[in-house]
Amino acid sequence: MNKQERHDTIQKLIGKGRVGSQTELAKLLTKAGFAVTQASVSRDLDELGVEKQNGVYALPRRVRSEFGDVTFDTAAGSLIVGRCPSGMASAITVRIDAATIPDIVGTIAGDDTIFIAVKENNTRAAVLRGLRRLFE
Repeated sequence: MNKQERHDTIQKLIGKGRVGSQTELAKLLTKAGFAVTQASVSRDLDELGVEKQNGVYALPRRVRSEFGDVTFDTAAGSLIVGRCPSGMASAITVRIDAATIPDIVGTIAGDDTIFIAVKENNTRAAVLRGLRRLFE
């Protein structure tokens, strides 16, 4: 199994359970068929931007910006979907395009939704980190 599959599994495990430690997450990943170490789990959590909130791991979703709350989530393949207040998608997309974040090949803005196409599935985590930093 590849890194992207492992990242997707980590996101699912954290999204539906109360994972409180890297050791616990490593055991769950091993049970799911992944060969991991504490060091690889630590790197994965960092790449995915996972944070501890109230003693458990949580996927960062919302960024508070001058445009209001903005969320970025992965979607199928090499797609990231951004959600924002109504009428703000174009302004946010202009900022994303101007930032020239590596591996973003294009953006499309609606009213409150943004589609962000990424070159490769395995670069989505880095792009997500770049997007969050851009709007913090």
